[in-house]
Amino acid sequence: MVLRALPPRSRPRLPRGRAADAALAGAVLVLVAVGSLRSLIGEREESWEATALGWALLVAACAALYVCRRHPMPTASFVLAATIAYYLVSAYDGPLMVAFVVALYTVAAEGRLRAAILLAALGLLLTGTGTLLGNHDVNGVALFMMTGWLVGVVALGWVRDNRLALAREAEQRAASEERLRIARELHDVVGHHISLINVQSVAALRRLHKDPEGGPRRAEEALGAIKDASREALRELRATLGVLRQADESAPTAPAAGLDRLGELVEGARLAGLDVRVSADGDRRPLPAEVDLAAYRIVQESLTNVTRHAHATAVDVRTEHGPRHVTVQVTDNGRGPAPVGGGSGSGITGMRERARALGGRLTTGPAPDGGFTVRATLPCPELSAQPTQPTQPMQPTQPSGEPPRP
Repeated sequence: MVLRALPPRSRPRLPRGRAADAALAGAVLVLVAVGSLRSLIGEREESWEATALGWALLVAACAALYVCRRHPMPTASFVLAATIAYYLVSAYDGPLMVAFVVALYTVAAEGRLRAAILLAALGLLLTGTGTLLGNHDVNGVALFMMTGWLVGVVALGWVRDNRLALAREAEQRAASEERLRIARELHDVVGHHISLINVQSVAALRRLHKDPEGGPRRAEEALGAIKDASREALRELRATLGVLRQADESAPTAPAAGLDRLGELVEGARLAGLDVRVSADGDRRPLPAEVDLAAYRIVQESLTNVTRHAHATAVDVRTEHGPRHVTVQVTDNGRGPAPVGGGSGSGITGMRERARALGGRLTTGPAPDGGFTVRATLPCPELSAQPTQPTQPMQPTQPSGEPPRP
């Protein structure tokens, strides 16, 4: 007799995202509709026109909950207005207040505590006014209970917002501590082995100068120690950086990005339908790696902004190599980036911080002939006086950690 293990029962997955929003709106609509069936059956207390208008307001208020999580304040205000209109138009006291309670909770849970309190107070004020004007469906006891319900809903939303904020803060703190730990490990690994390499190289040079006959043998020993230290440093560095890399992310094998790969960006922009013109001023010189990468990223982000937001047809990309700086400028004939938070997008902020980190500056603004211009000037104090040579293909890495053989 063969016994087979039964597969574990999988828990049903709750809907998320837009599906969760649709499920919430649908559930509230079903609940409110079931509670409002009295307006469709039994003796008539109002005209069919008033009933149709009441049901239209009912469906509109419940359907608005689909966008409540993305737009909490406008949705809650609309639901409150639709609820008030429903109770003024309909002669039947349906449970449409449930939709307003759900919207109020969402506002509080999204961190809008003052707005939630204001909406709850407005709802209570209008309900109390209706009671004083002769609405016999809501008496003083019901108004008092309604006050407790609304206060409790706002409090629950506020508690949820605080819990999410604490969870985000704890996650950020854990990430910061992990970054600090990895930074210490990198400092220890690189600092130790680089110091050892420096000491051994100085010792090798000193032995070669002081002892021309026996020095080469001792220098060879020092070079062997340098080789072992550098190999160990690379191994530990790869292991440490592997922690930062995602599980399914492979180690980078392509050459580092720089202005020598500007043609790839231009071709990509042309495929997107842009007429891209490239010009260069000054003698092309090798750039420090961090400057070359920053210039490339600024051009890349500028072309991305043009493609997504500028509605442009033509772009001019200009590079200028000076004796102690490099300047990149991207000008389009569109309408500029989409305004975000005071007129500048997050991409422009990132480019400005990238330039500022290297001691440079980045300016943006309308071009003289229309369109938009991004101009970055990056200092290059260590530029070589020789023109850039063609890039040589990368040599394969030896699996044993030995340096590549010619």
